[in-house]
Amino acid sequence: MFKKLLLALAVALPMSAMAQKFGTVNIDEVGAAMPEAAAMQNQMAETAKKYEDEFAKLQEAINQQYTEYQAMDKDPAVTETMKELKMQEIQERAQKIEQFRQTATQDLQRQQEQLMAPIQQKLMDAIKSVGAEGGFTFIFPTDLGLYQGTDVVDVTPLVRAKLGI
Repeated sequence: MFKKLLLALAVALPMSAMAQKFGTVNIDEVGAAMPEAAAMQNQMAETAKKYEDEFAKLQEAINQQYTEYQAMDKDPAVTETMKELKMQEIQERAQKIEQFRQTATQDLQRQQEQLMAPIQQKLMDAIKSVGAEGGFTFIFPTDLGLYQGTDVVDVTPLVRAKLGI
């Protein structure tokens, strides 16, 4: 959304904008170099590992139930009703596992968004500060794919310095 807005602004600029000062910044490079991003990645990895461990336990339990069902299926003394009940238990557990997987995925996405918000805000504040201090009219992300003339300044090092990285 941010990139589309910047692109629309760039297209809508009048010809008199030629005298204005423009810059570019590699947001991905700067964001990845921020210590907060590394801490966020570690925290996300820990949370994902907990979910994976729990999922493995649930999967192991359903595998055990299925093994029991296979043994029941081969036993002529076990009635069809008992086999059907066991299969229903397995299906219910499989549904619960799928629900757990979906909930875990949603929780991980929500947690990532919550952890990224302050990092993105800090990055945007640094870009705004560099823009104000340097008298830039616009600072665009480098990955927009727009033509960049020779008078466009790469402010990535200035943003990194502002963030202390």
